[in-house]
Amino acid sequence: MGAAVNGGRTVFRETSAQPRTESVPFSHLSLELGHLYMEDFIEGPERLRRHFAAVRPWVEAARTGVGPLPAGGRPRISTCFLIDDYFSRLSTPAELIPPLLRAAADTGLTIDYLARESACATTDPAHRDRAALAESVLHRLVESPPPGSSGFRPPVSRTGWLTNGRRTPTHRTSAALDPTGAAWEPPSETGARGHSVFMDVELWSGPEEERTWSCAFLASVWQLVRLGLLRDNGAAVLTPRDWDPKEFPAQWDALPAVVRLNPLAAPFTAYATCSILPARFLPVEHAVRVILDQVHVEPEALRQITDRSAREGVTVPTGVVDRTSYVFPPGL
Repeated sequence: MGAAVNGGRTVFRETSAQPRTESVPFSHLSLELGHLYMEDFIEGPERLRRHFAAVRPWVEAARTGVGPLPAGGRPRISTCFLIDDYFSRLSTPAELIPPLLRAAADTGLTIDYLARESACATTDPAHRDRAALAESVLHRLVESPPPGSSGFRPPVSRTGWLTNGRRTPTHRTSAALDPTGAAWEPPSETGARGHSVFMDVELWSGPEEERTWSCAFLASVWQLVRLGLLRDNGAAVLTPRDWDPKEFPAQWDALPAVVRLNPLAAPFTAYATCSILPARFLPVEHAVRVILDQVHVEPEALRQITDRSAREGVTVPTGVVDRTSYVFPPGL
């Protein structure tokens, strides 16, 4: 039990009511080896081999970019791959994953961790008592009001749209009927340098009880998971489970959210992330950065990273979005 004095009265508070923020292990870098649609897998093993052959040179560059570390330490780098089982399920894990792993191995790459995109949207089957990750991140959004905003715009929790600035003002009357003579105004980016790059991001579609989360929002959740910044009442989320890469189930829901395929892999969560993706994902990842800039992260989770990285002598950027990086190789 703990006690606090307030206005001459002693207020007792259960220490158990303040959940401990579980710590997680950290690599220096989480390296994503790609993200493909189900349609890409259907094209066959040759399509997968081309993908990893294009990725391979950039993997080496990302590894080199981590060092040097203090006292000659070796960088801890883990690799991961996100499979889209949320927007479509044209195949089964048993049919799809073995060719994926063989294609990576054929080009000299190892996938340490395999994750399901649906795990970023729904409740973890291993923890039915916990909130769905996408829903929990939605509640963590803190919109940055643009300068001069009037509060007329409904909150993101109602509209499902998040922006990095000020939208074009909406006038309720036509120009001919507007006695003020108000003219059209362009949108503007908050903190723009010279010229604006304005973005309005759709987070979901459909009614509240049947939401379909957008690719950009799920990718934001994915980044937060890899950075080890999400908790559920203090508990770590999407903790990897060991899995025999020789056996995969016939149903996606039978596969854990994140599986560790390499028992010798460095930790899944990391101080920083790098994602090697096809160029078609560039606008999606721009949207991810807009979202991450407006997510409130638990202070204790941030403090744990600050303390641990300081003990290692590793510099971790203060801003969450600055901990993410990307490579968009030509022809991927």
